[in-house]
Amino acid sequence: MTTSDAVTELDELRREIARHDHLYYVLASPEVSDFEYDRLFERLEQLEAEHPELADPNSPTARVGGAPLDAFNAVTHAKAMLSLDNTYDANELREFDARVKKGLGQDDYTYYLDPKIDGVACSLRYEDGVLVLAATRGDGVQGDDITQNTRTIRDVPLRLATDAPPAVFEVRGEVYMPKPAFAKLNAARAKRGEETFKNPRNTTAGTLKLLDSKIVAQRGLRFLPHGAGVLEGVVLARYSELLALCHRYGFAKSDQGRACASVDAALEFIAEFEQERHELEYEVDGMVIKVDEYELQEQLGATAHHPRGMIAYKYAAEQGVTRLLD
Repeated sequence: MTTSDAVTELDELRREIARHDHLYYVLASPEVSDFEYDRLFERLEQLEAEHPELADPNSPTARVGGAPLDAFNAVTHAKAMLSLDNTYDANELREFDARVKKGLGQDDYTYYLDPKIDGVACSLRYEDGVLVLAATRGDGVQGDDITQNTRTIRDVPLRLATDAPPAVFEVRGEVYMPKPAFAKLNAARAKRGEETFKNPRNTTAGTLKLLDSKIVAQRGLRFLPHGAGVLEGVVLARYSELLALCHRYGFAKSDQGRACASVDAALEFIAEFEQERHELEYEVDGMVIKVDEYELQEQLGATAHHPRGMIAYKYAAEQGVTRLLD
């Protein structure tokens, strides 16, 4: 096989496998059997071994992890990742709405509500459609480079699913461990006589800090977008448009988000969702309320700590009764 033939076949295999990954992990509608998928993957591994000069850090084979790192490098975010102000009280949410109304000098705006996933915030930077950097939030200004670990997350596109990608597309979101994956991990640890993990959120954080990405690849982490950093070559008017664009680019999409025309509608949705959240595959500890229009978000600005156009409504912590038997 000539180098030219190898380049052609590698490109076809990588695109085809990426398409099947998207169908399986994002859309839950696979087209091929596990056997057929494995045959494609094995052929890709064989070709990459025969032509190491054609290696690609964003090949689907990166999903299984690479050589362990010695340490994580620190990276400075191109745009700060601010925290969210939060509340547990409906009256305080109404006060937030009053501040928004006063800050805008109008009441013509929409809120968009998303479940607040109890995971780990992460920023993914794509240049010309290719994933070049993944970083933890850290202190909001500087985080850790976790690109190698993030490449193992099956619903993180290694290349955006578009033939006309923007120059820079920085998507922010939550890395989480689905409840079934957490239960499976703990069952395996208990069987080996190892201490089980306490909860999915802390396990996700610890997993992302592992220096061996092969272990990360085995733990079934997932990612859902919930914001953007630097965008070059794409113009969006609303946050809801960002979510739709992310889905077109190959990211998973939450079906639980909702646009609300008023704070009353937002509170109704929050109350309605409190019980429904337990049926999701991931832990949810609240709801994030954002002014949907980006122009109005910019007008409201931010404090040193949090944006003024969004807030997290936290559900009360779950409680139970324990009887001490011995």
